[in-house]
Parts: sequence; C-alpha cells; structure tokens
Amino acid sequence: MKVLALGATGAIGSPLVDKLAASAHSIFVTTRKERPPKGNINYLQGNARDDAFLRQILKDDWDAIIDFMVYDTASFRQRMDRLLASTGQYIYLSSGRVFAQSDGPIIERSPRLLETSKDAAFLASDEYALAKARQEDLLRTSGATNWTIVRPYITFGLGRFQLGPLEKEGWLYRALRGRSIVFCREMMDKQTTLTNGRDVADMIGALAGNPAAYGEDFNLATGRAMRWSEILSLYLAAIETKTGFMPNVLLQDTQDFCEVTPSVPQVIYDRLYNRVFDPVKIGSLVDLQAMDDNRSALEAEFLTQLETGSFSSLDGRGEALRDKAAGEWTSPAEFDRGRQKVRYLAFRALPSGLIGNIRTS
Repeated sequence: MKVLALGATGAIGSPLVDKLAASAHSIFVTTRKERPPKGNINYLQGNARDDAFLRQILKDDWDAIIDFMVYDTASFRQRMDRLLASTGQYIYLSSGRVFAQSDGPIIERSPRLLETSKDAAFLASDEYALAKARQEDLLRTSGATNWTIVRPYITFGLGRFQLGPLEKEGWLYRALRGRSIVFCREMMDKQTTLTNGRDVADMIGALAGNPAAYGEDFNLATGRAMRWSEILSLYLAAIETKTGFMPNVLLQDTQDFCEVTPSVPQVIYDRLYNRVFDPVKIGSLVDLQAMDDNRSALEAEFLTQLETGSFSSLDGRGEALRDKAAGEWTSPAEFDRGRQKVRYLAFRALPSGLIGNIRTS
C-alpha cells in the first residue's frame, strides 16, 4: 500500500510508521523539517495544516490516509470531502474521551458526551471531546463509506507518561528536581486504561487496508484498567529505585486542582470518570492476548524514560500555581522560553484569590 500519514509522531504515530514500513508498505509522512528518506519511509516537508500544502499532496492517489491531526470542527468540515476523495481508506483518529461516564465497560456504542451532557457552556464550545464527536458524525453523514474511525485513549511510551491530565513535564520534571507532585485527591480511586502506544500502533496497522474496517469505528484500548493511585505508586517506586529518594505528593481537592491543570474539561469530563473499555470489537481483528501486560509495559517504558528521557518546554503558569500550592519555587533559568519565564513570575506572585478571574490556557 501507498500510505500518507498526517501528523504521525509520538507514542502512536512513530511506531505505526515503522510497523507499516517493515511490512513493505510505502509510507509518506508530513514533517515541517527536511528529513532524508529511510527505507520505505519518505518525508514530505510542509505544514499539514496549510491548505495549499495539503491540496498539493492530495493530488497523488493514496491507498490509505492516516490522520493524526487535531482540527476544530469548522476546519475538518472544510477538508473532509477532499481527504475522503483522495484515498481508498481514510483512518480518522478520534478519542476515547468522546464517551460519557459509564457504569460498565465502554463499547463503541456507549453514550457520548455530545448527546448526554447537560452543561450548556461546555456544549457551546468545541472542546476536544466534543470536536472529535462532531467530526465522527460528519464522517458518518458524508455519504462515503471508505472511512474508519479509531479511538485511542491514554497511551504511554516514547516520552509520554501522563498522570491524570498532566503530561510528564507537569509532574515528573518536578519530582526529579525535588519538588512536589501536585495531584487530585478525588482522582486517586478512579479507574483508567493506559495502553502502550506500540500496541495501539499494531491495532491501527491491522485496520489499514482491511475491508472489514471500512465504515466502522473501533475503540483502541485494552480491557486492563488500573486506578490512578496504582499508577502513581508505580511511578513513585520507579523514581525511588532510580534516584534513591521518594518524591513528595501534594493531593488537592478537585476545585484547587482545576486551577493548576491545563484543561478543566479534561478533568471534569474525563479523568474523574471511571474509564474501563471492552475491547471485544478490536479483539476480533487483533490478538490482544499477545500484547504485554499494561502494568509491566508501563513500568518498563517508564524506567527507560528515567534513564534516557528528555523534557519539552515547561508551562510557566502551571509551574507557578503548583509551586504556590506546595510553597516551592522553580528557578527562572529552568524555562527555555522568555514568555514562559514571565508567566511563571507573574502567576507565582499573584494573590490566589485573583487566579480564577484570569485563567488562561
């Protein structure tokens, strides 16, 4: 197959590209930086968000397009027909976050937030979970049948290790520098499902070019759930093994934690829900029993992160508010961007009562 991968980086995209290339498929990956080809992997330099660039690459015929890009709904509506018309199969990356709270394991037909939420302000937004659900609906009503909707949930590996809504830069970086991990008390006993990004890549690889996947949607998560308290304990034990010290953990109530989190809707409408998935549909096409146990794989990948991992830029606002809560300070020298350094100093000095009035993303 000749496959176009849009935005295929990170814990899922990188292993997926390698897997498809190893299976003798010809893979073309969009990238902003010039990169030489590598075996069956070719790179198309340009911004996949740029309409002119996209039109140019869609002049070719593609057996499959795998789309990792994140769109607002208006942008997706504008380009959807063109994407569908340019390929034999369009694989759209949605998210397990589209689902509402569920008392039992989540299946593909479980209720979604878009239909069940009573929060008018939330529904009036194009927040990530709502945007993904609306874009799923656009595909279903497009008149085309050559689409496949896939819904990964939380993935780990290749530098991605989340704690609730926090990426590793918002909690692990702090821990390794002797500052407190700030987390949500109410979240600790919630069940969640973390899946190795390589396993999700295997699932997508099994759907690419598979006629049984056309016009279908698949939740790409295993049925092996853990509580956030277990995940935090795993992280802490690994850090202690590696560094010889046990990081301090500050547990906040939900309202206070929402002030330090990058996305309040992600907390309220996802991480505070029990997220257990029933993988029976994807399990009919992929041998899930052959995949590593989630807990063992998470521990192994996290130990690798502690040995070799690096960190992206820090968020000045988030660090300031976590430091304020813990009575700690981050050196301005730790911020590699001047704007984030200014944000840190401003929010660190700001009286707590004013923070909610000027919340920024």
